[in-house]
Amino acid sequence: MSKISRFFKGGGSAASKGRGGPSPQEALARLRETEEMLSKKQEYLETRIERELALARQHGTKNKRAALQALKRKKRYEKQLNQIDGTLSTIEFQREALENSHTNTEVLKNMGYAAQAMKKVHENMDLNKIDDLMQDITEQQDVAQEISDAISNRAAFGDEFDEDELMAELEELEQEELNKGMRDVRLPSVPSTSLPSRPGKIPACHFTFLMIKPCSSTRKRAEDEDEMKKLASWAS
Repeated sequence: MSKISRFFKGGGSAASKGRGGPSPQEALARLRETEEMLSKKQEYLETRIERELALARQHGTKNKRAALQALKRKKRYEKQLNQIDGTLSTIEFQREALENSHTNTEVLKNMGYAAQAMKKVHENMDLNKIDDLMQDITEQQDVAQEISDAISNRAAFGDEFDEDELMAELEELEQEELNKGMRDVRLPSVPSTSLPSRPGKIPACHFTFLMIKPCSSTRKRAEDEDEMKKLASWAS
């Protein structure tokens, strides 16, 4: 019995019959087997057509009867080839439809599993409890935000003092320090006697009341004292 006969007459495994029909996978496998068989039949017919055509050319007008017989066989093979082409198209369409149906079935099955899993997950969930939980979360977030704002604000230590009063007090302290510095400054004493009418050759370093910089002479102390005595006797 050919594969096509077994397929269309319901030839299958005992397991498939026991289940009341083949599974999609088994049906797809059968259709692919049939396609493979018909494809091989196509190759065989194409080879026979080429052979009969060559035989008809070989006989030609020399043996018209043999040439005509070869052409008749070629026509029958071509007719079978056309039939196989149509059958293959039908089987291919059926296989694609079955594959799509199987895919849709698997998708729906998996979606059903997912729906059952979601239902099981939601069995222990109470919408009222969820609303209360979300409200508690919102309140705690508000409390956390208030705490963060309070921590991040600048501490108001010492804000009870008036800044203007503090500035005035600081200016008074600065003025006192300035006045104290002015009192500590010693001005040079002015001599009570008049200056000599005639110039004398007196070392400039001894007029300390006219000089800002102190005398830097390296003369001996004895010479300085002697000059001071002379100046005092002249002034008197």
